[in-house]
Amino acid sequence: AELRKASKRLTCHKRYKIQKKIREHHRKVRKEAKKRGRKKPKKDPGVPSAAPFKEELLREAEQRKQRLEELKQKQKLNRQKEHEKKRKLEAKKNAAKIKEKAEGKESSSKSKAKTNKLLDKNSKKSFCRELKKVIEASDVVLEVLDARDPMGCRCPQLEQAVTCSGGDKKLLLVLNKIDLVPKENLEKWLNYLKKEFPTVAFKSATLMKDRTMVTKRRARVDLSRTTECFGSKCLLKLLQEHGKTQNKAIQVGVVGFPNVGKSSIINSLKGVRACNVGLARGVTKSMQIVHIDKQTKMLDSPSIIADPSNSALALALRSIIGTEESGSADVLEGVDAILNHCSKQQVIMHYSIPDFRNTEEFLTLLGQKRGMLKKGGVPDIESVAKLLLCDWTGAKISYHSQPPGSQRLPPYLTEDKIAEIQECFNLKNLEEENNTTVQALKYPSPASSIAFQSAGMANGTIEENKVIEEASEWENMETSKEEEEEEEDFTESDDEDNVEEEEKDVREVTRKAKLGKQQTSPTNPEKQIAESEHSNSVSFSLDKTADEDDAYDFNTDYV
Repeated sequence: AELRKASKRLTCHKRYKIQKKIREHHRKVRKEAKKRGRKKPKKDPGVPSAAPFKEELLREAEQRKQRLEELKQKQKLNRQKEHEKKRKLEAKKNAAKIKEKAEGKESSSKSKAKTNKLLDKNSKKSFCRELKKVIEASDVVLEVLDARDPMGCRCPQLEQAVTCSGGDKKLLLVLNKIDLVPKENLEKWLNYLKKEFPTVAFKSATLMKDRTMVTKRRARVDLSRTTECFGSKCLLKLLQEHGKTQNKAIQVGVVGFPNVGKSSIINSLKGVRACNVGLARGVTKSMQIVHIDKQTKMLDSPSIIADPSNSALALALRSIIGTEESGSADVLEGVDAILNHCSKQQVIMHYSIPDFRNTEEFLTLLGQKRGMLKKGGVPDIESVAKLLLCDWTGAKISYHSQPPGSQRLPPYLTEDKIAEIQECFNLKNLEEENNTTVQALKYPSPASSIAFQSAGMANGTIEENKVIEEASEWENMETSKEEEEEEEDFTESDDEDNVEEEEKDVREVTRKAKLGKQQTSPTNPEKQIAESEHSNSVSFSLDKTADEDDAYDFNTDYV
């Protein structure tokens, strides 16, 4: 026989007893409240009908309440996001701990070896090793220069290593990003550089299709700039002719400082996105071979490492370490160096900002204009500085530098060596092709392009043993995403203070509008100053300060 559940019914005696106890408790509570004396909440009388500007005051109070609600909603969402991230982090940590325990000591040693390999791949020594490989394996070395600052992109150590290698290695200069400088300036640079090395004018294709990837939703593209490639036929023809004279398939190494467009040139010659490209510095970490045709192989290389002995300007524009890893002091120093080497008036016109006294003020104005603000409406100077460095090394800003007045050959170059290099290439055809490339493109006007003062050749480190390794910077490169999640501090206390201050302001507006209830003290200026300072500190109370609220005294009769 199955057991039945016990009934929940009570006897009448027990039920009546419970009801009696409840009645007694309520009576006792009422008695205590009567003794204590209950204070009714004072009803807000609102703005009197006789008060002038009543509608404006009510509207203002309503707007403030609305903003308060929006801020509370934002805080709620932020808290939810924070809890979500914390939960995910905890789950990851727990999973990692469980894995480590399960796999034991062997797995931990393997993981350590793996991380060491990753760090080694990102190290400066590894970059030098790969660059050396490319130079040794190449028959022709293309040194890629940014047309906006060609002299600043030249590395004397690299040029010396190629020209003094003793073999049949030839060095070609490729002047990339020619669409970002005025036409007259480009022609001057081509005339200057061709006296030392054969120089090719080039403009990389900006939109390349990747055959290996599924087509995704395309990002917003600046259609004002041409996306097709210029100068690729000229460069290919030059390399193929050199290959025929050598009677063998040639390997062409592409070298240069970060963000000059090495991988983009290979992609343009291939016609497909064969190499990874990006705004971040140091995207290419190892040698990559790309077959252009049967006779030509292109070797993509990591960037040349800028020597720490270089000027602040050279380190800001040519340093291999990305802006995410560099410290705020270095970034600000770099921006300061850039601004000091530019025409201030042109910078003001380009960014559409008022006149500034120093770098910090410039970044503050730019941050306010672009809406890059921290909590409390304070401009995020560090982020603005990093963005500015990315703009100046990327293909966003048009600026130009003038070639030196007199031609001085570097110590590693002699007239015999120049003649020897130039013999291998058909310079007449090269000049004709360069002229057609120059005529085909659209250029910015000299007025819209910022005049820039170059710091001269940038020293680079090619020898592996000369590299001073900074481990911490490279450890950050791989683990930056995880660290960002772990290190994000959500300081909500500031927001909560802002909410309290906003609530005070709302109460203040309604209180000041009352007639005859509370009198304002016009003879106490210190309090008014304190109030105005307090309201100014609140980022979102942009409508009116406390002084403006006190502009009308309701206790005075205005005739």
